[in-house]
Amino acid sequence: MLAMHPVQEVIRFAPALIGLLIGGSGSGDGPLWSLIGVAVVVGLGLLRYATTTFRITPDQVQVRKGLLRRRVLAVPMDRIRTVDVTANPLHRALGLARVEVGTGRTDRKKQHALLLDSLSAPTAESLRDELLHRRGRAARPAVDDVAGSATEIVRLDARWVRYGPFTLSGIVTIGVVVALLSNAANEAKVSLSRLGGLHSARTQLAGIPAWAAALEILAMAAVLTAVASTIAYLLAFWNFQLIRRSEGTLHISRGLLTTRSTTIEERRLHGVELSEPLLLRAVGGARCIAITTGLRVGRGAERGGSILLPPAPRRDAVAVGARVLGDEHALTAAVVHHGPRATRRRYTRALGVTGVAVIIVVILVAAGVLPLWSVIAAAVTVPLAGALAADRAHSLGHAVVDRCLVARRGSLVRRRSMIRANGVIGWNLHRSFFQRRAGLLTLTATTAAGRQAYAVQDTCEDVALRIADDLTPLLITPFLAIGS
Repeated sequence: MLAMHPVQEVIRFAPALIGLLIGGSGSGDGPLWSLIGVAVVVGLGLLRYATTTFRITPDQVQVRKGLLRRRVLAVPMDRIRTVDVTANPLHRALGLARVEVGTGRTDRKKQHALLLDSLSAPTAESLRDELLHRRGRAARPAVDDVAGSATEIVRLDARWVRYGPFTLSGIVTIGVVVALLSNAANEAKVSLSRLGGLHSARTQLAGIPAWAAALEILAMAAVLTAVASTIAYLLAFWNFQLIRRSEGTLHISRGLLTTRSTTIEERRLHGVELSEPLLLRAVGGARCIAITTGLRVGRGAERGGSILLPPAPRRDAVAVGARVLGDEHALTAAVVHHGPRATRRRYTRALGVTGVAVIIVVILVAAGVLPLWSVIAAAVTVPLAGALAADRAHSLGHAVVDRCLVARRGSLVRRRSMIRANGVIGWNLHRSFFQRRAGLLTLTATTAAGRQAYAVQDTCEDVALRIADDLTPLLITPFLAIGS
């Protein structure tokens, strides 16, 4: 436990330490400055370890840290929504884990997050159960029969790995590796193009037509991305398991090198979402994501603690969502499409922007700024934009099923969100200038969970009011009565 914080600080300040080594190499004192830097960083890590304490009272969890600037973070017991236990390879080697307490704040900032790092693994597991199951009573150890009262909902199927290449998660990894290698080569004053393999590839590409070289580069990039995405899938979702415990919680565990364990109270779960990125949808795959308070949303949520099922066959995602939500009809019911006016808006927006871009390219080609083939490339985007508009129009729809709002939208990433009526805390009706001209509006359901706003796009006013009245009559009926 004592060694964890210094090592983490060294990793955190590694770029600065490398900079000291390179910067001092000119005078011959680079290693000395690096050793001094390491000593300072290790000291900071030891100081953090020595000045961080936590305690659990019947009413709250407190974390105290800092020496010169003392900080006290306190979370009331009734504000705890989720407890996330993670262990990276270093944690696992030392038998440690990190506990993060979710309080309903769904932003991605960590300044005010309650983190308990470098706890022993058994202590972290016991603490997670204790925090979620206490109800204002004195602290007590985790219930011994929790594991025996658990029901498994789903476990990772090895056949699902075939969906890994279609997640494109490896693009980020490749970009980071290329950037690191490029920076290292620049610092070492080494030309990557002169290295053996890269030099041979460059020579080969220079001897073939440009279109053939472009195809080879694209094929190579596709293969690398597929391999990297598959590896990322295995690292993130190996040994994935979703279980339901009798005390009313969902427990998610996964990870190969870095393990992650998340527990969600079902009473904090307000819905589920099916996420179908374009490539994943093309091969019949989908993800299932929890709409709950206290977990990360937005970009990165698909790999965060709210994932109920990693990329897998869509029928399995629907089955998992149905078991979690307790209502299969909400996930399988047909949606009501929004009519020709909403469809025209999809085509107008897609083809209008593309048409303007094509005109600009034609003008630039006529002026000699761009080559002639730019016109062909721009013209190809027109049918692509039309296909995108058609898919967006097909995806757009909504339904009200068993006191549950179903909202579907998107093309590059199609999302079908199912929100329980008791999770809706308000409604927002928005009209843009162009929507007013088309006689449409966007109805947004506000909730404390997930993205906090789920929109039914481009629908008619009477339909929007009917949706809101059906789901939350006590909330909107008085306003409808006043309006009449």
